[in-house]
Amino acid sequence: MKKKKVICIGEALIDRIRNKSNQGFRDFLGGAPANVACALRKLKIDTIFIGSLGSDDYGKKFITKFNELDVNLDFLQIDNDLSTRVVNVDRDQFGDRFFSGFEESSNLCFADEALSVKLIEKEILNLEKSFLETKYLVTGTILLSSPISSETIFFVLEHAKKFEVKIVIDLNWREVFWDHSRFSSEISEAARVNLIKKFLNHANVLKLAKEEATLFFGDVNPLLISQQLSSRPDVIITDGKNPVEWYINGLQGITETPTSQKIVDTTGAGDAFLAGLISKLISSGYPSNELEIEDCIKFAGVCGLLTCLGEGAIEQQPCYEKVKKFLGLLIL
Repeated sequence: MKKKKVICIGEALIDRIRNKSNQGFRDFLGGAPANVACALRKLKIDTIFIGSLGSDDYGKKFITKFNELDVNLDFLQIDNDLSTRVVNVDRDQFGDRFFSGFEESSNLCFADEALSVKLIEKEILNLEKSFLETKYLVTGTILLSSPISSETIFFVLEHAKKFEVKIVIDLNWREVFWDHSRFSSEISEAARVNLIKKFLNHANVLKLAKEEATLFFGDVNPLLISQQLSSRPDVIITDGKNPVEWYINGLQGITETPTSQKIVDTTGAGDAFLAGLISKLISSGYPSNELEIEDCIKFAGVCGLLTCLGEGAIEQQPCYEKVKKFLGLLIL
């Protein structure tokens, strides 16, 4: 059986994006693993989302969107006590976003922090059946900021490996999630970095931003970063509109990505990039030479760019045909 599915596990939340005057805002569905799951479906890849949502209106909106895109929700958890997280996202004059905190909740934590290993264990036979068809499991590091969800992600990873599922980790360092968590707010930055670095040893493929490479590894060379981890993962380093540096399948290089003067909002660009990369790895096979690697990175770069041309992450993600058309125009 050829494995073609992707499992995305982690947070689904609301990006409350402020306008440039910071006088108003709009709410958008977001959260890196949820973004990747939706972007993959638009690129014709079957996906399963594992996460926890509140039984509130935001949770219902997520379920509607996932169903619309035909994302598998067999392992989605609905929490009747905790709310779906709302993240305040501010933007600078260039469209780049930064997280400024969360909307207050009546509870001490949010639904995404309470992803339950016990509920996963109840469905373990069905999950193992899914692993038989799953090529990649995609996750980030935000789940580690809560001991409840942290236990769950480690449980799922260990089971996935038994079925030779490849682990893709987007480092996705978001300090605000740790600062505002009742579980991890007292943990020092050094302790947080060490915890995350240990987690990264599970990766077969590691994606991270240039500033994350510097913070966690003291280096921006993808080969040297790979050598710091026991799993020796392939490493992809993004840097906004600047070229992507990579170490993939024993080869190392730098690939230019397309840019535009029409950037509106960079929210979710990295998630769309990652989805584009994974979709190419599944549809075209793992690249074995520099040309094939560049083809994957360029496809991923277009996915990221097109997502930046409007507001919000999921709504702006391109379909497969749109990416191919854009690539065709670049070649011409």
